[in-house]
Amino acid sequence: MICKIDYQAAPNILENRVVLVTGAGDGIGRAAALHYARHGATVILLGRTIAKLESVYDEIENQGGPQPAIFPLNLEGATLKDFHEMAETLDKEFGRLDGILHNAGILGRITPFEQYNPELWAQVMQVNINGPIWMTQALLPLLQASEDASLIFTSSGVGRKGRAYWGAYAVSKFATEGFMEVLADELENQDNIRINSLNPGATRTQMRRSAFPGEDVAKLRTPDEIMPTYLWLMGPDSQGTHGEKIDAQPAR
Repeated sequence: MICKIDYQAAPNILENRVVLVTGAGDGIGRAAALHYARHGATVILLGRTIAKLESVYDEIENQGGPQPAIFPLNLEGATLKDFHEMAETLDKEFGRLDGILHNAGILGRITPFEQYNPELWAQVMQVNINGPIWMTQALLPLLQASEDASLIFTSSGVGRKGRAYWGAYAVSKFATEGFMEVLADELENQDNIRINSLNPGATRTQMRRSAFPGEDVAKLRTPDEIMPTYLWLMGPDSQGTHGEKIDAQPAR
């Protein structure tokens, strides 16, 4: 697996790039948005909680980054119409996308499958895989309008090797890996778009705390500490990396 935890990005590595980050209100999405902006990108902040997006917006402005944009959207209830209207809006405002980080996701429950609630299963699938798939379809023309675009799908260790009780979350991440491979294969001859999956690994986030409530969080890397790989994969130094399953940090 590719890992670039020691990568050092040039200060302006994402200058003049337009990057969409989903789940940008907190956790890894927030860190990615701030780091992308710090390295020159105009960041579109997508999430369901406007107050959190506004907080990230203000942080970007305060650190002197390019003026970001806020796009409120709850993937749980998003429809095809919402995604196409989103594409129309971003096309009018920016004319292209140079990158998408599909980061938004929900855990569901850690529970035996025989006890899994079907409605919760459907909700996890909608947020973690169906939403990103149809959003990607709607936004693909904007990526194709870029000279150098990076499309990143967030994976997980349980999306590469199944683990008991992880249910819908693990299945959604297996589907994410599969969809990445399918789309990367379809677009292998479009040199201006690279498509990869990225496993953040054990990171100090609220989702991790929900999954492992007894874990010593002091032993986990923070979202900021795994950003080198996120910067490398979004920027031009990763050109030629396509259809790969990438790790944001070494295996524990």
